[in-house]
Amino acid sequence: MFFFAYYTTLIILCSEFSESVLFCIGFACESCSFGLPTSPTFSDVSHISYESRSSASSSSVHAVSDFEASSYYLGISDDHPHLLFRTGREEYPFVQPRGSQAYRLSKLVQGVYGTPLNTVWGTVGPLVRDLIKSQKICYTSIDVASFVTHETDKEDSFGPVVIWMGVYPGSTSADTAHDLSQDILDLLKGYGIEDVEIEWRESVFWHAVGPPLLRTVGNKDTTVDVRGPLTAALSIPIATAERPDNQGSLGFFFHEGVDQAGNVSNRVLGVSCRHVLLKTTKMHNVTYELKGARMRHNYIQLFSFRRFQRFLDNIKVQIGRHGTMVDIYSRGVETFEAREKSEDPEVAADDEEELGEARQRLAKENKSIADLEKFYFDVMPNWSDSARRNIGIVHYSPAITLNVKPEGYTEDWGTFVLDEDKWKAQFKGNVLDLGSF
Repeated sequence: MFFFAYYTTLIILCSEFSESVLFCIGFACESCSFGLPTSPTFSDVSHISYESRSSASSSSVHAVSDFEASSYYLGISDDHPHLLFRTGREEYPFVQPRGSQAYRLSKLVQGVYGTPLNTVWGTVGPLVRDLIKSQKICYTSIDVASFVTHETDKEDSFGPVVIWMGVYPGSTSADTAHDLSQDILDLLKGYGIEDVEIEWRESVFWHAVGPPLLRTVGNKDTTVDVRGPLTAALSIPIATAERPDNQGSLGFFFHEGVDQAGNVSNRVLGVSCRHVLLKTTKMHNVTYELKGARMRHNYIQLFSFRRFQRFLDNIKVQIGRHGTMVDIYSRGVETFEAREKSEDPEVAADDEEELGEARQRLAKENKSIADLEKFYFDVMPNWSDSARRNIGIVHYSPAITLNVKPEGYTEDWGTFVLDEDKWKAQFKGNVLDLGSF
């Protein structure tokens, strides 16, 4: 995956699991002060929020209804964006639910796999960007996505491939979005692409993909006893995004070698228990396999919510312990400094040596506190959001089976694909971080 460039530079974000996936290509408007869009390879979509819709769109013949605007993207994030305009409204109509039992449908946003657009997007994407820039549109991103609509007691329905335009709230009218959409569709037709829709949303993006895992360190590093759960080592605490409080640990890694189609694969996968990775009720206890173009991803995260809080608390406990030692060594230094110098040269030399050692221990404890406080305040903004702790996706798991022959053990395991950008820098294989000893 190619990662971040700066504001007006093309950012192509692709991931290859079993098929080529497009989600997303992102750009930021050079005339707008926005943060860079995030890579949604493992977080599905960066945090999307909306602000009040532009009133200028409400009177346009191309504007969607207020209800559709506020409900169309329900479900794709906690704070879903407003729809500004979309093509395909005749072929894919939005039906407002009615009646006493009416409820709004929810959507899931996902990547685009194996379509004709994938093969030409590297060429078409920059052209779409340049077209938008030429009209001085204050855009936040240009994505390629697809949507799954969920309705209770009915099968999920899959929508078309969408070029998903993001614009800053209140900056663009539905009329402008309509006119530019026609230009984009004409551009696509020139490349033989005719099964794609254009959707415009009002949204603000901020960085939601967390940093790579940390390296393991030696005993001299003052964070050695607290950083272990954030390193690329075995037994780190994991949970899933769907069940964030159902925590387990990473068992071991293995290299895929050859995939199911017989192709050589360089993927590295992790192993844990199925009851950690997936639901284990009788209804859900069936073989799970990540395959197919539109299958929903089940994300693996570092920590459950409660375990992450304990992780932060442990850092503060370590700071407190060093603070106690600072008090002790400070009193020792004060005692030696207040003591009258002995007339006996040997005693005076011993006192001076002990004072020097006490000052060294005090300086070491103060450094430990400073290092741990810095570590704490680095962890808080970079890892607190659960989406920033995504490290992979569930790949395969057989159903839990009891009394498996010949040993009679319980079969309870599953695998997940590692997010390369999280792991590759510090990954050392099947090693344990034992902390200090």
